[in-house]
Amino acid sequence: MIKRKNLLPLFGTASILGCAVCTGAFAGQIEVSQQGLVTVLTVPNEQTQVGGRIDYVNARPMALPTAPSDMATQAQDVLISALTSQSYRSEAGGYSPGGKGDGKTNPVNLGVPELSDANSWDVAPQEFGITSHPFSTARADLYAQTNNTIYPYRASGKLFFNIGTDTFICSASLIKPGIVVTAAHCVANFGKSQYYSNWQFVPGYRNGVAPFGIWPVGQARVLTAYYDGTDPCTTSGVICQDDVAVLALKTQNGVNVGTNTGWYAYGWNGAGFTGSGFTQITQIGYPACLDNAGFMERNDSFGFTSASQSNNTIIGSLMCEGSSGGPWLVNFGRRPALTGTSAGTAADPNTVVGVTSWGYLGTSAKEQGASPFLSGNIDTLVKQQCAATPNKC
Repeated sequence: MIKRKNLLPLFGTASILGCAVCTGAFAGQIEVSQQGLVTVLTVPNEQTQVGGRIDYVNARPMALPTAPSDMATQAQDVLISALTSQSYRSEAGGYSPGGKGDGKTNPVNLGVPELSDANSWDVAPQEFGITSHPFSTARADLYAQTNNTIYPYRASGKLFFNIGTDTFICSASLIKPGIVVTAAHCVANFGKSQYYSNWQFVPGYRNGVAPFGIWPVGQARVLTAYYDGTDPCTTSGVICQDDVAVLALKTQNGVNVGTNTGWYAYGWNGAGFTGSGFTQITQIGYPACLDNAGFMERNDSFGFTSASQSNNTIIGSLMCEGSSGGPWLVNFGRRPALTGTSAGTAADPNTVVGVTSWGYLGTSAKEQGASPFLSGNIDTLVKQQCAATPNKC
């Protein structure tokens, strides 16, 4: 059952949507409708202009929602409990497989990002902080190898979009041939019933080059509870249950970008976690405080589920603004052949189980959080999108 909320002309509606596309990147009407528990934004197919009003060079990092630093110490009791628990998960939760794609590139030069004045935007890193939560953050590139066009890295990318006339960046990743997952706060203004606009996904982005091209978004989906501000949150608009969004990418020449890049698996309801809510996470993103958001960064840390923080997963990380929406994966990398052992429990490779949602205020905690992937958010969003656009799945 589709309930139409509004049908908005794309000229003169910036106050409603905060959208730079309203000034001429598109022409026609933009439709926002409610479908069950999901709110959907649809861009007219025939009016897409690749690039639009996006400023790829001067794009600013989307502000990372921040929680009070004293909450970091409260979460450590949960961490200790997770580490010492002998509980095991008897069911793997939900799981949807990924694919590696054919790797064919179509490079576009976007210009090298200029973020030298990033400190003026209060960008602050989140290494081993006061929480004693160890992690390792480094470029995805190796010294003699650029990994941005190699699977599984190439399924991650940089997300450009407009708020008003300004260009912002988040991170995102493919979880179906034509469907991207990111944070809801990169798509909509929490509790304000406002969408941002003109999202452009650049998979495998590296220092101003789009190796697989630029892919505009045709539809955006978030949970209505996040859109209207009724989502369960420990800290309103920051540590929430449903800071998750999916974006349907427009095809180009009848082809989905995932045909070339591949896409990740994704899991929900505890898939990839032990029964005590504990796992090892690889985080991918484009934080502005590292390499001016010019290079893909990789962070590895153990993660734990905090019941006192809206069941969010928490990891140690050096990332910051710009990493929002980047994937949190279990079993990241190329799976080895088993020549003298057996697979462990929850061995599904390259599985997204969350996206970067928030960090702590200041630089001392060096932790970030992610809303849980649930049947009621990620699975609902993807199933709805696949029903609407089956050719993207």
